[in-house]
Amino acid sequence: MDLNRLKPIYLFGIVLNACALVYAGMTGSWLYAGAFVLVLGYLAFRYRMIARN
Repeated sequence: MDLNRLKPIYLFGIVLNACALVYAGMTGSWLYAGAFVLVLGYLAFRYRMIARN
């Protein structure tokens, strides 16, 4: 798949995980919030790797 086509998909995943992180934090589900932080970090790392190319 073309790397330029993957950028919006990663951005959508980052935004979706950020919303889920805020919701989990507001409800007090800290275990889920921690999982969302890990996924958010991974997606941000992958997006940076794609954006460099």
